[in-house]
Amino acid sequence: MARFYITTPIYYVNDAPHVGHAYSTVNADALARWHRLIGDDTKFLTGTDEHGQKVADAAAHNSMSPREWTDVTSQRFREAWAALDIRYDDFIRTTEPRHYETVQKFLTAVHDNGYIYKDTYQGLYCVSCEDYYTLESSDEGRCPIHGRVLTEMREENWFFRLSAFEDRLLALYETHPQFVTPETKRNEALAFIKGGLRDISITRTSISWGVPVPWDPDHVFYVWYDALINYLTAVGYGREDDETSTWWPHSHHLIGKEILRFHCVWWPAMCMAAGLEPVSHVQVHGWLLVGGQKLSKTMAAEGGVKLTDIAPVMLTDEFGVDAVRYYLLRETSLGNDGDFSHEGITARYNTDLANNLGNLVARVTTIVASKCDGRGPAPEVDSELRDAAQTAIIDTALAWNRFAPSFALEATWGLIGATNAYLERRAPWKMSPGEELDAVMGNALEAIRLVAILASPAMPAVSANIWWRIGLEGTPSDEEFAQSATWGRYRGAGLIEKGQPLFPRIKAVVE
Repeated sequence: MARFYITTPIYYVNDAPHVGHAYSTVNADALARWHRLIGDDTKFLTGTDEHGQKVADAAAHNSMSPREWTDVTSQRFREAWAALDIRYDDFIRTTEPRHYETVQKFLTAVHDNGYIYKDTYQGLYCVSCEDYYTLESSDEGRCPIHGRVLTEMREENWFFRLSAFEDRLLALYETHPQFVTPETKRNEALAFIKGGLRDISITRTSISWGVPVPWDPDHVFYVWYDALINYLTAVGYGREDDETSTWWPHSHHLIGKEILRFHCVWWPAMCMAAGLEPVSHVQVHGWLLVGGQKLSKTMAAEGGVKLTDIAPVMLTDEFGVDAVRYYLLRETSLGNDGDFSHEGITARYNTDLANNLGNLVARVTTIVASKCDGRGPAPEVDSELRDAAQTAIIDTALAWNRFAPSFALEATWGLIGATNAYLERRAPWKMSPGEELDAVMGNALEAIRLVAILASPAMPAVSANIWWRIGLEGTPSDEEFAQSATWGRYRGAGLIEKGQPLFPRIKAVVE
């Protein structure tokens, strides 16, 4: 059995979750569901990042202790993911005892291997992204991501010898060309390495809200180093429940492009310094844009896009859970920036879901209920839909396996389009009951069965509903994929149920 370990970034708890967070999490969830569907032993991790100055400041602003604040805000993420039917295997909070233990074990190994030393740091710092900048890498003294004026800081820190790993990182990228995808992001990380690496500060004395440094109690670890290690905490690194050797060789990080440097340069170097192989693969995605601007809490704070107006639960209340999941997965190719809009999700809903999938299921179930005694006929072995189905199965699988959900759904919808076209040609609504009608409807039902299987990672509830409507028991994932995703296996035993429309059309808002 193959293994698949996928992680999202862990999300800062200085504010509520928004659709930008949902984009990462839905993609990771769908990829995890795909690998479970094909029989892989799968582990899916998400969680919240709860240390650092930014979180401490947010807690103080809300008249709470950092612990109280993180308890409240971490729960918001759990609620958001429940609203989007996210099926994670582990939800990590960086304030958990298990995380403290792993962080201290991991960074003690780096220290004992000679890659951590004490020095004084002086430079520019952005509280919003918890990162240091040189004047050259800043935007004339402002953070290049948040646009805020950077703060001059000076304090005694422990440093990580990142500069010692330049050649080893270049060798990693040379020998593992798929270490970072897409290629544009791989090239970006390579350019950063080739530009020369400087040692970096990994502790603070100016704050206390963090994981204590075991060899120097006056320091806490800088939030980014604590946060990155969460991926190892979840597999038990350094603890009695250690399963690192089981999961780490099959690990995949799904991250936004703004944190590429941390995950594609710092993190593999840290793993090397601890005597551990780096993560096997980093998939970088772009930003969701609203009016050409990145979704961010900073914009909301400065009077721009209000993220509370784009909360996941508000979208699911309007469009339904699986429609939101479909839009986030289908609209943008993973790796590119994408535009998020109410008009865009409405258009996808009405076209792909209501007109194509919903109309197909309604057509077929209505005719079978009225002309076939409500029982689904068997498909033809040599149906003209068989080749279209086989193409959809192969192309969908290839796309999911290469971290391309949008292309996977495009391939699946190709079978929906082929089936709708088939029905238009054969016009079963004009046929009388009999063998010819049974053959046409059996073929259509078999295509719908396969669509339900292929679409289930993106739309688990809708796929299960379709399964029930076409008279099948259980769910699309109950059988082994290699057996179920083949033409000719439809054997509807139960009554066909038309039910209410899967996707009632939504009227577009006209300004």
